[in-house]
Amino acid sequence: MKRCAIKFFTVMAAVLFLSVTTLELNAHARAGGSRSTGSRGSRSYSPPARPATQAPPRQQQAAPAPPLQQPASGGFLRSMAGGMVGGMLGGMLFRGLGFGGSGGGMGGGIGLFEILLLAGIGYFIYRYIKKGRENSSNTPFYQEPYQTGTVTPLPGGYQNALPELDDVETGLNHIRQFDQSFDERRFNDLVMDIFFKIQGAWMNRDLSNVATIMTDEMRRIMQSDIDTLIRNKQINKLENIAVRNVEITSAWQESGQDYITTLIYANLLDYTTDDTSGALQTGSKTEPVKFEEFWTFTRPVGNNPWRLTAIDQK
Repeated sequence: MKRCAIKFFTVMAAVLFLSVTTLELNAHARAGGSRSTGSRGSRSYSPPARPATQAPPRQQQAAPAPPLQQPASGGFLRSMAGGMVGGMLGGMLFRGLGFGGSGGGMGGGIGLFEILLLAGIGYFIYRYIKKGRENSSNTPFYQEPYQTGTVTPLPGGYQNALPELDDVETGLNHIRQFDQSFDERRFNDLVMDIFFKIQGAWMNRDLSNVATIMTDEMRRIMQSDIDTLIRNKQINKLENIAVRNVEITSAWQESGQDYITTLIYANLLDYTTDDTSGALQTGSKTEPVKFEEFWTFTRPVGNNPWRLTAIDQK
């Protein structure tokens, strides 16, 4: 009984494995088999980054401006004068109300002498503060030679909040250092051309015309999938292909190679038919399939031809 159970589960596991393998190739059997294949160098085991435009940009918050400060010069004198005035006012007020006693000081109330003294101290403080403000307003700001107009100094810590150069642009700048003719728009056009050529070769089950625009590893993987289609007497039809967008998501250099990963957003009719009868096996002839895939291209550093090295699913 135990042997029968083991044999049963072994057969079921084999059937399940074959079913999953077949479905993986036929569910959306366009070039790449709707699965991640190929190599992205040292980044092969990390998922490709999403493009920056897909997510709302992060707003950098500037550090709060420090509170305005009065000029430091004369602060002690103004504080001392204010304390003296406050003390005199308090003393005279208390004496005026009868709390000061009968003797000492300047009498039992506020007289002409006290009023003149307060006026003189007040005028002295007013002149001193006014002079300090005039001196601070005449202090020049530092201004770069090429700038015009009034320059306001940045608050402390604000420069650290400024955004740094984007990683994609950094990688592209490194590539341009060895290939000054590199142009991002032309590269995106090249990606679309390669995409259409490889999809056409896949449908024709013949990679001979696109062997030079793929790495050897990618060619072997696709050829293995095509051999499976031929063995099963199947043809994967790809029709009405429309590329909606191509966008560079990462660029870098390593081991003497340039790498650029692009996100391709496209739709097409993707279905598989029997090689002999033409009967529909999987997919749809009327319902287009929308998909996003990361296609990575590589070349030796410099102005050299690009080749497809990996296809990754979103």
